Amino acid sequence: MIRAVIFDVGGTLHTSRVSKAMQQDFSSQVIKTLASAGIVLDVPPEEFYGPLYERAEEYKAWSEKTRRELPGVQVWKEYFLRPYEPDEIKLAKVSEELSYLYDSCRVELTPRPYMKETLKQLRDEGLAVGIISNILSLTFVPKILATYSIDGMMSCVVTSSETGIRKPDASIFRIAEEKLGMKPQELAYVGDTISRDVMGTKNAGWRLMIQIENPSVTFRDREVINKGYEPDYLISSLKEIPDIIYKENKAQA
Repeated sequence: MIRAVIFDVGGTLHTSRVSKAMQQDFSSQVIKTLASAGIVLDVPPEEFYGPLYERAEEYKAWSEKTRRELPGVQVWKEYFLRPYEPDEIKLAKVSEELSYLYDSCRVELTPRPYMKETLKQLRDEGLAVGIISNILSLTFVPKILATYSIDGMMSCVVTSSETGIRKPDASIFRIAEEKLGMKPQELAYVGDTISRDVMGTKNAGWRLMIQIENPSVTFRDREVINKGYEPDYLISSLKEIPDIIYKENKAQA
């Protein structure tokens, strides 16, 4: 029987939309935050974001290959701000603030319809719910769950920033199992990517993988499409999940 449904965050609980205005504001806030720590960059905000994004993609490629998440200060020093050679001691004072800005302020986030209602229904039906998320910031996931007023529903929250492990590595799923005190065959996962979520769930041997459609991240899956990793269910709305779990559990009863 499935006893818990664990969710990805980005692309699953909310979707994102590129916003040049937000990227400009993000750049200004990063430059200002660095200046507050004594790291002054001689670059205008409008010229800052493009090169940073390229280095962020370099880091993402490395992290997806190694399935590791580096500490924020290391990411900013060795990747995001590499050309500026920032002082590591000064950078360490604001690295989490910078990471939070990176995860929260570059794009416009929109909660998925029926998010809170779906989680509440699952909980009302006796299932635990939780989070496994690849994320740079240590504080973004707790804050966004509180913003959405769903933090109190969570039986476990596991992030790559805390563990140093990224999906699709099975180890991050094992940490969630331990926190929940449950076995792989008792767990379902909901995510939006093949390369991280479908592969991770299958690598961990969890009972059920539900993929929610998100066309904006298809490019992230280009190397793994048609490579044998398929979800058990492909959905377009979170509200489909309770019926799927009921159906699966009824079939096992």
